[in-house]
Amino acid sequence: MRLVRVIANLGYGSRKEVTALFRNGFVTDAQGEVLYTDDQVEHSAIRIDDEPLDPPAGLTLMLHKPVDYTCSRKDTGGLIYDLLPPRFARRKPTLSSVGRLDKETSGLLLLTDDGKLLHRVISPKSRLGKVYQVELQTDLVGDEVERFASGELMLENEEKPLLPAQMAVDGPRLARLTLHEGRYHQVRRMFAAVGNHVVALHRSQIGGLALGDLPSGQWRSLQADDLDTLFASPEFHKRHAPSLGP
Repeated sequence: MRLVRVIANLGYGSRKEVTALFRNGFVTDAQGEVLYTDDQVEHSAIRIDDEPLDPPAGLTLMLHKPVDYTCSRKDTGGLIYDLLPPRFARRKPTLSSVGRLDKETSGLLLLTDDGKLLHRVISPKSRLGKVYQVELQTDLVGDEVERFASGELMLENEEKPLLPAQMAVDGPRLARLTLHEGRYHQVRRMFAAVGNHVVALHRSQIGGLALGDLPSGQWRSLQADDLDTLFASPEFHKRHAPSLGP
């Protein structure tokens, strides 16, 4: 594939605009030598205005989603895509969120342009646990751990009970909840079903991949070892799970 098309597909501009980048000497190799549209160069060696070229198709990001941002391209207010470089919106194939977090929920969100990876992450067969830190309006009563783990809890207006969920208590109104499915507003509805109300919700981990100290509103590209960690076995997750307390 010609360099013009490669760079245009990464969102740096139309083919005409990218051709102008070449003509004006903005496309170089790692040593600063000007490149031409027909040059054969390793992707990692290409620079645009002295900055490394974005990763090729197969890009996966982790984003620390802040509260008040929605996982949409067309909603009003803050959008998660506003937190990324504008050219990411023009990438081909498109970069999409892997599942969603509602507007009032913060934390770990994955985005990818790899359709197979997206479906693997969201597939129930992957059994990727999602860990949420929850702040509640009123004190826990003491039976929530058992009720959530029972596999018998029903949500309002649903006919199928929830899968067993694991809960750890971090304080009278603080809990960590690990889910293995993703129903609409599930965490909030689970606590509503036991007579409580969620006042703050944060997703800290998916599979074996933890958000860590990534600042709110920031993102980073995931590497192969990150994806290995994401899909590591449940036994690996238990042995390597970080402390998720407040």
